[in-house]
Amino acid sequence: MISDYRCSIELFCLVGIMSFAVISEVRPTVFCHVMMIVRMTVYDVLADAEKRSIYDQHGFEGLKQFGSGGGSHESHFSDLFESFFGFSHGPRSDETPRGEDVATDLWVTLEELYNGEFVEITRVKMDKKSAPGKRKCKCRREMRTTMLGPGQFQMHQVDVCDDCPNVVFQPVERTLEVEVEKGMVDGHVYPFPSEGEAHIDGDHGDLNFKIRQQKHKLFHRRGDDLYTNVTISLLESLIGYHISLTHLDGHQVVLKSDKVTAPFTVISLPKEGMPNHANPAKFGSLYVTIHVEYPAGRVLNAAERESLLQLFPSVDSKLTDEPSPARAFNGLDSLNQRSK
Repeated sequence: MISDYRCSIELFCLVGIMSFAVISEVRPTVFCHVMMIVRMTVYDVLADAEKRSIYDQHGFEGLKQFGSGGGSHESHFSDLFESFFGFSHGPRSDETPRGEDVATDLWVTLEELYNGEFVEITRVKMDKKSAPGKRKCKCRREMRTTMLGPGQFQMHQVDVCDDCPNVVFQPVERTLEVEVEKGMVDGHVYPFPSEGEAHIDGDHGDLNFKIRQQKHKLFHRRGDDLYTNVTISLLESLIGYHISLTHLDGHQVVLKSDKVTAPFTVISLPKEGMPNHANPAKFGSLYVTIHVEYPAGRVLNAAERESLLQLFPSVDSKLTDEPSPARAFNGLDSLNQRSK
């Protein structure tokens, strides 16, 4: 506690203010001390021919290397501008400017997502090319001071490089190959690094393709599962059916039954769905909903009706002049019987 108190007192002593000074009193005084350090460092650099030459060619980064390990006034001066004034003296080596990223949709078929495919995309983008002459860039900057009034001034950065090779932007056409992997899902992002927009003083951005699935005429996808509908005749629903449908890779999926099939029966076929993207050897399921097509509008004669009555004997099936009570579905008729 005592050492912390001494440190806080020493900070106030360094700038010549009392420890109970308010913020409005601290800021002007601290600013004056900072500017004094700035002036001393500026004089130390500009008054030395060797340092001036290094600064003119390489800026503050060159001075920091010249200062052997970052302990020089130039290193502190460089850090001072970044922390106190809120900006840096120039781009750092790990902060190379980049062009804008480009995002676009890539529409693919369900067959391509099932089997995997390589899709070629022709892209025209602006690229940098060498041009005659020199240009003014931002690779080297200087600090300039503008006097605003007595004791008031403003410091700002200006670009001072006019020795860099000139460049122009020209359209370049190139072919990109996108690998549509088995089991990819709608919305998956496929990146192409450095294929985005160019930056005159830096690197290209990235190009990102978003996989978008086209609507399929037969199958509907949910995750790794596939869904489809199959229509059979009324006769097939009664005596059985034996049909096939073509899957996304061309193989035949056989559906067979010799039992009576109710409308909207759902058949589950394991391992007939989509491949899993993370594990293409693993497949989802295929769910087939059976629809029954009735011979709508046809009127049965007396003999046909009698034949059906013999096949499906029921006391409630004969037509009479008096209407019979309606039967509820989904098991509600049995509930009605128990409630009586």
